[in-house]
Amino acid sequence: MKKTDKEKIVADLHQRLTRSQAVFVTDFTGLNVESINKLRRDLKQRGDEYQVEKKTLLRRASQETPVSAIEDLLVGPCGITISYGDPGAAAKLLADFAKDREKFAFKGGVLQGRPISGDGVGQLAKMPSREILLGQLLSAMAAVPTGLVSTLSAIIQKFLLTLKAVEDQKAQA
Repeated sequence: MKKTDKEKIVADLHQRLTRSQAVFVTDFTGLNVESINKLRRDLKQRGDEYQVEKKTLLRRASQETPVSAIEDLLVGPCGITISYGDPGAAAKLLADFAKDREKFAFKGGVLQGRPISGDGVGQLAKMPSREILLGQLLSAMAAVPTGLVSTLSAIIQKFLLTLKAVEDQKAQA
């Protein structure tokens, strides 16, 4: 490969790594081209990418980016998943892909500038989606004012019932 071609690849990769929300490094040993292409298609439908590139080019491209911590993970055969959107959904797709394939494994990654282990990627895949988490947060936030209003109305209701009982008692006397 010519030096100019390598420079173009590094520049393109550097730009994509800079825009990414997360990068996951995987070991693809033992996978055939057909299964890797299926993974690429599935990720591309979500707006993410799976790429196998020379480790030296990946190291150069990741320098001075938020995902520079992946350099330590680039040992042995490795492919990278570049997630531009919801990293949890990309991790979930990778975890589903790994269920059917014993040799496909997570080496680790970088999530919004912070390194995570291979187990961390697996845990991220088990988390509910961003929309579900936002819904849970919203319901928890709505529960606090609702509970306060219920408590305050119960106090007023008890006070009114006490006044009614006093009125009934005076009416009988």
